[in-house]
Amino acid sequence: MAVDPLIELHGVNKHFGELHVLRDIDLTVGKGEVVVVIGPSGSGKSTLCRAINRLETVESGTIRLDGRPLPEEGRALARLRADVGMVFQSFNLFAHKTVLQNVSLAQIKVRKHAREAADSRSLELLDRVGLAAQAPKYPAQLSGGQQQRVAIARALAMEPKALLFDEPTSALDPEMINEVLEVMRQLARDGMTMVVVTHEMGFARSAANRVVFMDDGRIVEDRPPEEFFTAPRTERAKDFLSKILKH
Repeated sequence: MAVDPLIELHGVNKHFGELHVLRDIDLTVGKGEVVVVIGPSGSGKSTLCRAINRLETVESGTIRLDGRPLPEEGRALARLRADVGMVFQSFNLFAHKTVLQNVSLAQIKVRKHAREAADSRSLELLDRVGLAAQAPKYPAQLSGGQQQRVAIARALAMEPKALLFDEPTSALDPEMINEVLEVMRQLARDGMTMVVVTHEMGFARSAANRVVFMDDGRIVEDRPPEEFFTAPRTERAKDFLSKILKH
């Protein structure tokens, strides 16, 4: 079935010094699709994720969002970043602002919403991630899992066309991982376009439309999760899966 493309990468290359971290990447993510990117450390997953909203520049190739090339800098780039939300491994919340202020800030500054409207929307979103009661607290008073859910609410507050997740649970204690993944599963069910770099194979299996397996800067496989996990085509993917699915 043809999906309307939202994120398109063609022939994308990126080096860090001598290291060729993205090699001729071609990837299309359709509207409403959840694409989970997996692979060994250093395979280029996070760089790929960060290139989509220009946190990393690329040397060659094109990246388009909703049919338009990524802007270079300035206001257009700020708008792009509002359209493509990003949730990082470290929650990046402002420590001196309350949870509510953290979620409202960019709505007021970037989207130019009035404070009352922003706060009202923020409370709805905090409720959606199960944290309405924590609105007056500061990030330091929350658990890691709660902070990450606030970060997701903050990204959603911009009404993004897509959300990028760069290992959103890797800094969390095991018992907090599921509360974050549950919020992400709900977003997937609601039709949010998502690119998720993660080590959580259960999430990849249950929530992804496609699994993209990267190794050494290349996309090695790009397939529905059921096919990928039950019958990987490449030796590299078989080897990777045998190591992580043993335990």
